[in-house]
Amino acid sequence: MSRFLPLFSLIFALLACDGASDRGPLNVAIIGEPEDLFQSGVRLSVGGQHVQAATNEGLVALDPTGQVVPAIAERWIVTDDGLSYIFRLRNTDWPDGEPIAAVEVRTMLRESIRRLEGTSLGLDLAKVTEIRAMTGRVVELRLSGPMPEFLRLLAQPELGFDRRGSGAGPMSLEREANEPIARLAAIPPQDRGLPTTEDWEDLSRNVIVRALPGRAAVDAFSDGEVDLLLGGDIVTFPMAQLGPLSRGTVQVDPALGLFGLVIRRGEGVLSDPARREALSMAIDREDFIRPFGLGGWRSSTWIVPPDLFSPVQYPVSRWADQSLDERRTRARQRIGQWEGATGRDAVVRLGLPDGPGSDIMFQQLESAWQSIGVTTVRVGLGQGADVEFWDRLARYSSPRWFLNQFNCSLDIGLCSRAADALVRESLTLKDAEAKQQLLAEAHAELVAAEVFIPLGVPVRWSLVRGGVNGYEPNPWGLHPLFPLSQPTT
Repeated sequence: MSRFLPLFSLIFALLACDGASDRGPLNVAIIGEPEDLFQSGVRLSVGGQHVQAATNEGLVALDPTGQVVPAIAERWIVTDDGLSYIFRLRNTDWPDGEPIAAVEVRTMLRESIRRLEGTSLGLDLAKVTEIRAMTGRVVELRLSGPMPEFLRLLAQPELGFDRRGSGAGPMSLEREANEPIARLAAIPPQDRGLPTTEDWEDLSRNVIVRALPGRAAVDAFSDGEVDLLLGGDIVTFPMAQLGPLSRGTVQVDPALGLFGLVIRRGEGVLSDPARREALSMAIDREDFIRPFGLGGWRSSTWIVPPDLFSPVQYPVSRWADQSLDERRTRARQRIGQWEGATGRDAVVRLGLPDGPGSDIMFQQLESAWQSIGVTTVRVGLGQGADVEFWDRLARYSSPRWFLNQFNCSLDIGLCSRAADALVRESLTLKDAEAKQQLLAEAHAELVAAEVFIPLGVPVRWSLVRGGVNGYEPNPWGLHPLFPLSQPTT
């Protein structure tokens, strides 16, 4: 995974007067809709994920760099066969004073997994076969097969514990009266079963969070109203280039995930995989990203990044033996043959969200597809598109996460039941090489079905003012709010 930075922001001279004070509250904006922060359930927005992670911790959590750290579980062991994860819970209480006990944690984990059925995260958890309360403070999770990334999966905000409408922290949430603003306060360590820190209230700081649409969020940062802006993506990225850059740094995450176009409907010109491939062949991916001014961005022509397979199963580029002109010539022939046989013009409806980044993407894709004889019509998301923008951050670094996103049960568009069957078969394999081979075969099935047009790695960006501590770029696009409240000395 490569870290990439905007070319225009390699170095910033940060002014001391613009730095965030480490004494007063830290003001954070997350791009989204105002009520996002107060969501509950298993389908959370970016804002909802951040607040959930801050207030409803699970067994484990992610630190600012994206590494797994203890949460309700103070420590754990993994058996040598990788099939059993045994967690010892902290000796602490829920907010209502009741002790956190293994039996209740077991029940809540089972319920969380049940609620996640029908989602891609539910598919990711399919290896969990049993959850046991071994003693008062020990919980065991058993798996059908080894999963080295299992702890990172357990750290997802959707697996945080909500007990009667509240969680165990590490922060408490108070909504400002009549305003969609979340005031988060770090819970003192002794109230979380940890050693006491002297002068905690003087050392820690509140974090005040609001969710704002992209333009409003950037303006709030530029005007000094917020110290940290989170949740930027490719659609809003051009907005980051327009503000007074001397007031902060644009940080771009070294993201891992899916960024491209999902095939919603396999009809008309898109009824054949070869013609769906033609759309992908026509795109110059390096030229696609150039208007955004992103250096080091990594393009992709595959659904699963090749380096996630060990040994590597296929070349870095899908059409490495063909130039762009040769690809477009072949693609143009396929489209022309369909038009000649049907007497119809090749037209593709492209679904994109509103935003300046989408305007750029449309121009790039329209030009690429025009070169092979396809007319592109822009529509909004959910408005009957043939192909639609698809942008998802990975939860963990395994081919199975990528393959699960196209499972037929999710009904996002075209899919492959053969690929799904191979992924299911891999769940119980103990041999790592055999498992990798099955997942590679599943990937080949998806590629052959041409269900997705990959473009590259997702883009996630933040605006960070000087003096903000506890923020780090990371691959998962989740930036925990609790570390922002911690003492700086």
